[in-house]
Amino acid sequence: MVKTVSTQMLSSEELGQRLDEHGILPTQQRLQLADVLFSAHRHLSADQVLSEATARGYSVSKATVYNTLGLFARKGLIREVIVDPNRVFYDPNTGPHHHFYNLDTGELIDLDPERLSIDSLPPLPAGTVAEGVDVIIRVRNQ
Repeated sequence: MVKTVSTQMLSSEELGQRLDEHGILPTQQRLQLADVLFSAHRHLSADQVLSEATARGYSVSKATVYNTLGLFARKGLIREVIVDPNRVFYDPNTGPHHHFYNLDTGELIDLDPERLSIDSLPPLPAGTVAEGVDVIIRVRNQ
């Protein structure tokens, strides 16, 4: 089973604590964007985060959304999933897992890593170690 973060609504205090645990100063706008991201387990693009934040009455700019999502990803609070060079999703589930990406609907779906077998990796470049393996299986509707 895929380990996911809790999808229950978190209080502002709980969101602040989660940001603190990742070394992120919990400003009002960061708390608001964390509220959007952690209100349910789903994969959102930056534009979707901005749209939902605006719909909730939060006053954030597009630049703030992009900067904050980048910070959250760098600090390990969320996971950045790049499905193609023009399409990036932000995933609150930072546990090991893979994804299905539906090219027709744009939906990104979690795939339990135990359901996918990777028997070996090619030799790594000299002086490097494997940090992880991310698999995106692209599908289309029939």
